[in-house]
Amino acid sequence: MAATVSYDDVEVGTELPAKTFPIQRADLVRYAGASGDFNVIHWNERVATAVGLPNVIAHGMFTMAEASRVLTEWVGDPGAVVEYGVRFTKPVVVPDDDRGANLEVTGKVTEKLDDRRVAVELTARSGDDKVLGRAKAVLQLT
Repeated sequence: MAATVSYDDVEVGTELPAKTFPIQRADLVRYAGASGDFNVIHWNERVATAVGLPNVIAHGMFTMAEASRVLTEWVGDPGAVVEYGVRFTKPVVVPDDDRGANLEVTGKVTEKLDDRRVAVELTARSGDDKVLGRAKAVLQLT
């Protein structure tokens, strides 16, 4: 698989398509099974609130992975993500209701690099909270 976005067609300021990812408690249970991270703050409201959290929270790595989908869906190839890092700033709180939470992610090309690569910054929010800081990636384009 190869990236489908051409370096020549991208400019600094190019915006990636924004996406909203709904997150339900069932998603957290599936992620716990896949990752092996069964920390009770990700599925038990009683324990989560007892340790001072507002409710059950999404796994940080789950949040990071969901946000990265903006990159991979835009570029067309997960292997085109050369670097990716974030700082977790606030948790994604996932109430046990019919709505759950939404993770809203936007991205923008911030720099054109050598070797047909671009730097991209992501913004990830849940409600009024910015949940990822310093969310940056380098993508290899065609």
